[in-house]
Amino acid sequence: MNRKKLSTGILILAFLLLAVGAGVLYFDYRDRQYSDNLYESLAELAKEPEESVTAPSETQKDKEETYVSPISFDELKKINPDIVGWIRIADTNIDYPIVHTDNNDTYLDTDFDGKKNPSGTIFLDCDSEPDFSGRHNIIYGHHMKDGSMFKDIIKYKEESFYRAHQDIVIYTPRQEFHLRPVTVLYTDAGGIRRKTKFESDESFSLYVDEMTKNGMFYQAPEAPVKTLWSFVTCSYEFDDARTILYAALVP
Repeated sequence: MNRKKLSTGILILAFLLLAVGAGVLYFDYRDRQYSDNLYESLAELAKEPEESVTAPSETQKDKEETYVSPISFDELKKINPDIVGWIRIADTNIDYPIVHTDNNDTYLDTDFDGKKNPSGTIFLDCDSEPDFSGRHNIIYGHHMKDGSMFKDIIKYKEESFYRAHQDIVIYTPRQEFHLRPVTVLYTDAGGIRRKTKFESDESFSLYVDEMTKNGMFYQAPEAPVKTLWSFVTCSYEFDDARTILYAALVP
């Protein structure tokens, strides 16, 4: 009798564990489907950019005043006023809004529309300038197994991918930035990688050299770097590792 009860108990326990496991998988699947549907709907507001023609005599201020973004930022702001930009890398899965707030925790597990989701949202470091006017723009995204968010940043560690994906575009309401990779590397999550304030042009230049010196497939920038861009995601070479793609503006 005791053995029969024991066997029955084991079967019940196994069933419960199976049910819990199935439930976890279901909710994970549901969250991923919701996230996919959300960003697909947002992408509809991110129209394909049309080539703009600017008169050669126009100043940078004139360009900013006459610029019309291909992204419907007014509509996106109605969904989330924290939006500051949109990132797009052609022929990758990276085509997402960028948000900015006063901390680096909120959007780790919060969707663009404010719902809790492990995919989070692509976000700009809280210490970077929300209009991307600072010396160091640091942008984070999760390394999701389903290929979403910043998973494709990892692929930059393959030289063929690195060479084939040279145009990174950041759209904002006032202007757009075209970036070219400088290098990619994996490293720890040390605070020095988040530095955004510099005492002088010289100290900033030394910082850029230090941050990029051990990278793979290094490409010297076409002009002196005035703004450094970092695209950061989780990496698994060691505990708490990060993969960082460094880029600079195309002159």
